[in-house]
Formats: sequence, structure tokens, C-alpha cells
Amino acid sequence: MKILLDMNLPPRWATFLSDEGFECIHWSYVGERTAKDSVIMDYARENGYILFTHDLDFGSLLAVTRAAGPSVIQIRTQNVLPEAIGSMVVQAIKQFHEELQQGALISVDPYRSRVRILPFNHETSR
Repeated sequence: MKILLDMNLPPRWATFLSDEGFECIHWSYVGERTAKDSVIMDYARENGYILFTHDLDFGSLLAVTRAAGPSVIQIRTQNVLPEAIGSMVVQAIKQFHEELQQGALISVDPYRSRVRILPFNHETSR
């Protein structure tokens, strides 16, 4: 599983996730730091990455475009450091591995993880 880290997450997530067995790279190593979300999303889709972010805009982009990918993992907590939430994120990735391979939006917060299958249809994106 290949994971692309959005600019709003610290690059040390790459080391943390690599240590957990995932191929991982931070956007700053492959693209412009000021790139638009749509550019990052296109890169992830074209190169087989799952996008990992703290930005809710990617979920909105998936809803508006009704795209089938890329899969997105979004964390919804103030402390975005791997030391604080890394185990929750790894657990969510393992729990929803199959859905992420097919196309999904995973939301991880301190209390639970949720999954929505892509593409969003009219009924499920309300």
C-alpha cells in the first residue's frame, strides 16, 4: 500500500508509516509545496497512492466530483503527530485495507474511524 502525505502533516509520518510496513512519501518530495488540492489528488490517483491528510477539502473534492479515487485518509483531531495518533491511524488502515484498495474516504478521530465507499452517490453524500 502506497501512501502520499499531504503538506499539512509533518514529514516524520513517512518514517513512522514506513516502519509499519507501508510505502510512504511526503508531498514536499514530489511536488510544489503550494500545489492546489486538485493537483495533489490527481498525482495520488495517477500514481496509485492513498492520500493521507488533515484537510477536509479532499473529502469535499471527492463529493463534488463523485470520483472513484484516490482513496483518502483524513484525520480529524488537533494533535496530528504520529506519536499521538499513529496507532489509531495504523489500526484504521488495517481495518479498512480492502475498502482503501477499492476506493474509500476514511475519517479517523480520537473516538472512532468511519469509512465511506467511493464514488459518493447522491444519497450518501448528504
